[in-house]
Amino acid sequence: MSLPLSPIKCDDKRDEQQHKSAWFQFIKSVATFKGDLTSLTAPPFLLAPQSIVEYSTYWAEHPSLLVSPAREECAETRALRVLQWFLSTLKHQHASRDENGKRKRLKPLNPFLGEIFLGRWLDDAGTTHLVSEQVSHHPPATAFKIWNDTHGVRLEGHVAPKAYFSSTINIERRGYSILHIDRYDEDHWITMPKAHVEGIVTFQIAPELSGASYIRSSSGYTSRINYSSKGWLKGKSNSFTATVYREDEENNPLYMLEGRWSDSYTIKNGKGKLLDTVDLSSLRKTPLQVAPINSQHPLESRRAWKHVIDAIHANDVLAVGHEKSKIENAQRMLRKQEKETGQTWKTRYFTQVEEDPIAEKLSMKIKAAANGHENMIWKFDNSKYDKIMEYQQNGIKSPTHTRFDSGVGFSEEIEQ
Repeated sequence: MSLPLSPIKCDDKRDEQQHKSAWFQFIKSVATFKGDLTSLTAPPFLLAPQSIVEYSTYWAEHPSLLVSPAREECAETRALRVLQWFLSTLKHQHASRDENGKRKRLKPLNPFLGEIFLGRWLDDAGTTHLVSEQVSHHPPATAFKIWNDTHGVRLEGHVAPKAYFSSTINIERRGYSILHIDRYDEDHWITMPKAHVEGIVTFQIAPELSGASYIRSSSGYTSRINYSSKGWLKGKSNSFTATVYREDEENNPLYMLEGRWSDSYTIKNGKGKLLDTVDLSSLRKTPLQVAPINSQHPLESRRAWKHVIDAIHANDVLAVGHEKSKIENAQRMLRKQEKETGQTWKTRYFTQVEEDPIAEKLSMKIKAAANGHENMIWKFDNSKYDKIMEYQQNGIKSPTHTRFDSGVGFSEEIEQ
């Protein structure tokens, strides 16, 4: 017998002190925790109404920038365009406030194994497709593919975040992405920077980027991006400098970029002449289109997490914990059943491979940035995708559920 739950609403002013108290208790537990922090349960008021599996959408919020390198005849200019597209993906992914200036909830939901997210963008660049899937739970890893057939551009990658505490919460994102341009048969190998949380003592919580990330093309050009944050006496938050250079000529840059990935930056040539100033805040996102909840596959993120997301939007703390626990407990039971029967979860769109020759070749001279990607490599499986598309065209559908919590109903066959 289940007891009816009375909504517990959070009033911003009334509960601010409670939130601060819960935050500092969370930080105390984080500071003493040994292991990957992604396994810890964050206070409900920190939870964002989206799963990490949706984060792949940040790569293509501006499809025209994603496909812009395909329009460039010059390989040097293409390298610059790829860098500019990459910089445009950072703001909404890491900024502490949304487009309307409202403070964002910063802790996304941890995806369950097999969770998927499907969507597309329609604009002047044509149709840009997205398939994202949680391919591993221990360690957590998300694989994705984004493609635009009109311009012959596709982006494929996988990321395995690992969080740890050292003075603050730090996040390493192992893995990489490869942007391929059909017209030039050209590949660009891309890594992600480290992230950490600032303001944990003052409760002015904000993500920040640090270290360096790289983009290396098969045409012989490399971009290095260095990230920095506001210091005690000088500097600004969200700062970066970047250079584009030919292979083995890092000290002789072709382009130099400098500014803030959340605001604007300048582009200069190798001699220091100003070429352009880019205002990132003026960019408008192309709306992402997803299927209605009732039409989504039971494994799709927004359908599976619907009751948790609804509770987050309603600021109903008790319901958030209750609904979230249902999903997590069902997943634990499912993993236990798999272990007892000697079965393993079958991924829907991606397949794990032992090697990636393109990534190996392009990352050879930047081993420090490879982030151990060789330990877990996932590639989009076209045969799986084609089979699913065939099923859908023939009207074969997965079992429908009036309600779906991850793991509940998984005993039913979900093939397509």
